Parts: sequence; structure tokens; C-alpha cells
Amino acid sequence: MKRFCVIGLGNFGYHVARSLFEDGHEVVAIDMKQSKVQRIHEQVSYAIFADAANKEFLEGQGIGDMDAVIVSTGDRSHLSTLITLYLKELNVPRILVKVNDEDHGQIVKKVGATDIIFPEKDMAEKTALSLSRPNILDFIPLAEEYSITETAPPAHFVGKSLLDLHLRKDYDITVIAIKDVLTGQFFTLPPASHVIKNSDMLVIIGKTEDIERACNN
Repeated sequence: MKRFCVIGLGNFGYHVARSLFEDGHEVVAIDMKQSKVQRIHEQVSYAIFADAANKEFLEGQGIGDMDAVIVSTGDRSHLSTLITLYLKELNVPRILVKVNDEDHGQIVKKVGATDIIFPEKDMAEKTALSLSRPNILDFIPLAEEYSITETAPPAHFVGKSLLDLHLRKDYDITVIAIKDVLTGQFFTLPPASHVIKNSDMLVIIGKTEDIERACNN
């Protein structure tokens, strides 16, 4: 069990806190609106009505000992920036901040955020991806230019082994897992001898442009 704190209980913060608690973790939820605290108090470990933009308060609640803190203060970007700074000073190992725009994201990164959450942009990109490349089921951005992609096998993959496809040599990408959707069998680091079937789902890691090139070749 891990320990998390969610600061700001709008729709995003509410659902993150509830989901973490339902997954068996200890969750402290904080908001400066009593109605939002009352809404969630039975669905988390502790719900606190308070202004989290106060370093002494955060320290007194043991927030520095959390595995991660999620900051979601809505349009109040100045509050999220200040809270992020305090969390950094309290040595919170992972600080995830929901931002309103790119500039806000750059600011909180500079003061200590480890992860930037931009829901509108992330969902827009995911929706556009599903429309433009319908064979790709999921897409997880990593460092710049790199991603992990879950995709149905392109037609030219089917019937060939991973060795035959030369994915590492020709495209510098790697299939790190395969799931057969018919049998439910899932295995990581599949052998080079594995022959791709129509029912296989491939999890591929590499540069985004190289994955696209391999799948659309």
C-alpha cells in the first residue's frame, strides 16, 4: 500500500483520489471548500478542509512522507505553483500537477513538479491519434520523441516472426510484450521466433516516428 495526497477536489482531483483509494492505497484529500471535502470524506482515508498553500500545515500533516502528491487546484495557477514549491521543499519524491496551459506547466516544472498533467491536451492528442491511426489502441508518451504504443498488428506483420520483421535492425524499435486477445495469453519480451497472428496485440517501445514508420510501411 502506498500513501498519496490529492490537493484540490474538483472533478479531476475527486476521481483521482477515489480511484487510488479504491485501489487499496491510503489517500489524504485536501480542499479549501467544505462541500468538496464532505463529498469525498467517505471515499478516502482522510478528507481535510484546509488551505494547502501553507508549508507549516503541509508539514504538520506529514505530507512530506507521501509517495506522491497530486495538485489539482483548477484555475488557481498561483496556488498550484506555491503548493508545488512547498512540496519540493518538503522533499516529496513525486509531485504531479494538473496545469491549465503550457506556460503554467513550465512554471511548475521549474519550482519542483516531477510530472505535468494537461488533461485537455492529453485527451485531444489521444482522440486525434485514434482517428488518424485506428490500429493504435493506446499511446503513452515517454521522453521527448519516444513512446510506448499498443497496436493491432499491421497486415504486413501477420504471418511473420519477429526475427523476420527485423524491427530492431530496420526501425530501432522493440516489441516488449504481446497479448493474444483470443486466449488471453500475455507474455513480455517475446522470443524472436514468435510468429505474429491477427489476434496478437503488440506493445512496442521506440521513437514515435519509427513506430509509425514500421506500422505503416
